Amino acid sequence: MSLGPVMLDLEGTALDAEERELLRHPLVGGLILFSRNFESPEQLADLLAQVHAVRSPRLLVAVDHEGGRVQRFRNGFTRLPPVRVLGDIYERDRGRARRLAEACGWIMASELRAVGVDFSFAPVLDMDRGISQVIGDRAFHRDPEIVADLAHAYMVGMRRAGMAATGKHFPGHGAVEADSHHALPIDERRFADIQDDLVPFERMIHQGMAAVMPAHVLFPNVDKHPAGFSPFWLREVLRKRLGFQGIIFSDDLSMEGAGIAGDHVARAEAALKAGCDMVLVCNDRPSAVAVLDGLRWESDPVLHARLARMHGRHPVTWSELHRDATWRQAVHAVASLAEDPTLELDF
Repeated sequence: MSLGPVMLDLEGTALDAEERELLRHPLVGGLILFSRNFESPEQLADLLAQVHAVRSPRLLVAVDHEGGRVQRFRNGFTRLPPVRVLGDIYERDRGRARRLAEACGWIMASELRAVGVDFSFAPVLDMDRGISQVIGDRAFHRDPEIVADLAHAYMVGMRRAGMAATGKHFPGHGAVEADSHHALPIDERRFADIQDDLVPFERMIHQGMAAVMPAHVLFPNVDKHPAGFSPFWLREVLRKRLGFQGIIFSDDLSMEGAGIAGDHVARAEAALKAGCDMVLVCNDRPSAVAVLDGLRWESDPVLHARLARMHGRHPVTWSELHRDATWRQAVHAVASLAEDPTLELDF
């Protein structure tokens, strides 16, 4: 059975009979995890062993695990700083910032791989313009070249641990105040004024970034559709002009910013038609079931090849990782950020 274009979630820390059946549905290709699915590294590894046994090829398993405010798994995992800390260091010591960015990417990815997670939706390539609270310190910096430089180092670390990178939120969420979880953000800039936002994406694409997640942001002076539902943004700009050949994941279709496209089936159809390869339907089981019942989709061999790049590599066990001297050194280096008196970190 090939992987389908829908990514679902689970309700708790164990897999029940209904969820096993849902994960076997031919339209399902992935699973996204949340904090409610986590009690301990051991419990999570057991849960994902069950998930991976549901079908072959095994489902993709993803999570939002950036560090700072957005880190789904805490107890037992290394507490990672928000990546803006790396941008602050970059202003004083570029070499140190790059090394720490690579260490953060490697720690994040190696710990997730050790419990069976394929990839994290990271890194954030938005710029911190001081406008968007939902982005804020999730962004490396306000300068697109610094964002690109640190994101590349972060991706190198992820790659060493066997994890592909997903850049988000294309073409940029940092210039709007509204949070797309609760409203549709509207960015009034013209296309010529958005070029800086595209720089980190362009750099990372040329450096081999495997996946992109578009934003639920509307740019009315560029296109009438929000970016995640826009053939212009996804097919013309991302694929054609920037040359991206990897996977395009939609952002969560249950977010208010996606509501402009209609009900969940209409949202999924619109996102796939616009150019997304896989759509996320989270935190709304009835709507997820409706999408699986109502979505019409034809299998695509090209999509299967793209999805294969997202499966994690180089797995090690949790105990093996903790015996690794490289892991201990990297954790020490990242933990030392909290000891820097010039930084105000909230761990």
